[in-house]
Amino acid sequence: MLLIPAIDLKDGQCVRLKQGDMEQSTTFSENPADMVLNWVDKGARRLHLVDLNGAFTGKPQNYNAIRAILKAVGDDIPVQLGGGIRDLDTIEKYIDGGIRYVIIGTAAVKNPGFLKDACSAFGGHIIVGLDAKDGKVATDGWSKLTGHEVIDLARKFEDYGVESIIYTDIGRDGMLSGINIDATVKLAQSLTIPVIASGGLAGIADIEKLCAVQDEGIVGVICGRAIYTGDLDFEAGQARADELDDA
Repeated sequence: MLLIPAIDLKDGQCVRLKQGDMEQSTTFSENPADMVLNWVDKGARRLHLVDLNGAFTGKPQNYNAIRAILKAVGDDIPVQLGGGIRDLDTIEKYIDGGIRYVIIGTAAVKNPGFLKDACSAFGGHIIVGLDAKDGKVATDGWSKLTGHEVIDLARKFEDYGVESIIYTDIGRDGMLSGINIDATVKLAQSLTIPVIASGGLAGIADIEKLCAVQDEGIVGVICGRAIYTGDLDFEAGQARADELDDA
């Protein structure tokens, strides 16, 4: 089970939002590259970047901060990035710049043809982020709830050739209320591609619960607010996950 620190970028700074609300942001670092190195020093083996401004405007906005992060970590740590990715040129720019995985969210739901083209052009590099509430997919920075069922869309995207699915329960994200284990397991059981859990990670107990069901196809979890507030000691969390993997 991989613990993946989230670095959410807003106006070039590392922040966390409450339930996707740009007005409810807490700044944790004015130098995201330093924050990234902190997590790498604590044992992070993969990083999750989100261009929040990009997610809300539909085009990349934090490229300088992203470039600084990639320069800081080098080629050793895979970096996945989402937020405002709406065209193939942007994907190519990011992958050429050193991003390992590009996360497509809203655009995958609204324009499945684009996702299909992206999987065809950049096979092995495309992750879909599905944000949901009560089993229904949300788009546009969580501001719009669609009628699409998460599992139905995920199966369709699996057929397109996406590398994995990041599943976020938006009712829990940033609230430290615990991962929605049941919904995550249900999704993972419906797919053959890996699922990464997200939304609401509260502490070590969530890590243990996820490790208990990882054989269903859950390969990692996005760590957000909990590792910034200290509710979860990242280093201890990854060590516990490794210990359970070996058990």
